[in-house]
Amino acid sequence: MLASLENPTAQMTIVSPAADSSDPHTSQSTMAVEVEDVDAAYTAAERRGYQVVYPLTTEPWGIRRFFVQAPDGSVTNVHSHV
Repeated sequence: MLASLENPTAQMTIVSPAADSSDPHTSQSTMAVEVEDVDAAYTAAERRGYQVVYPLTTEPWGIRRFFVQAPDGSVTNVHSHV
């Protein structure tokens, strides 16, 4: 939904059931979506009312990302390479 039509990617990561589901780093299920313009995706997520559970950041290894949580509790890692 937030991914670019030119470059949509996604992956599902499942971790231990003991993981803290409110923490985007240890969530039981996290969808990762790579987008072409993460700033535009962040603006669109805010405009659509998605709950941002991890703010837009630039990681030292060259990835810009943020996490949003859907009403069902699933977390999406939206990112792009710098």
